Amino acid sequence: MATVNQQHSGHRWMLEALKLAQNALDKQEVPIGCVIIHNDTKILASGQNEPVRLKNATRHAEMCALDSLFAEYDLSTARKLLSESVLYVTCEPCMMCAGALRLAGLTQVIYGCSNDRFGGCGSVLDIAQDPMPDTLPLQCTSGIEGDEAMRLLKSFYMNTNVNAPQPKDKSKRLKKTPVTSE
Repeated sequence: MATVNQQHSGHRWMLEALKLAQNALDKQEVPIGCVIIHNDTKILASGQNEPVRLKNATRHAEMCALDSLFAEYDLSTARKLLSESVLYVTCEPCMMCAGALRLAGLTQVIYGCSNDRFGGCGSVLDIAQDPMPDTLPLQCTSGIEGDEAMRLLKSFYMNTNVNAPQPKDKSKRLKKTPVTSE
């Protein structure tokens, strides 16, 4: 996994992904957004996290973008376009998304911040580079707007996650009395 500075040529595309992440945060979703850019000229598809709204844990930004692309193009055309494209995403793709991106035919991902819990580009597992039949490795680069991506995530987890399960009240639990042998 390579790291880039803020002057990377794709900086403007990461700003588009950050707008989608902010939109997700505004809707009380985990703030992750992505765009698929063809030949550094146009957005082919975009996505933002939607698992809360759709009540489906697989609705990550990358999966939503892929679904959008495959809905617009036939399989052969979509795979050709993906092989010529770069996905910009605010947070490192999880293991599921890294595998799906490879299977779909994408070969390059640029992301903002690392995903130390579920990262599939090397932070936890390296799904991006692991041997996979009939797929090319996924070249992953980190560092564009990583601080802003992390700020959005921290804001969600510290302040706005109203959909998070509430901890159970431990004071109502029966206290177990130790068993002693007499």
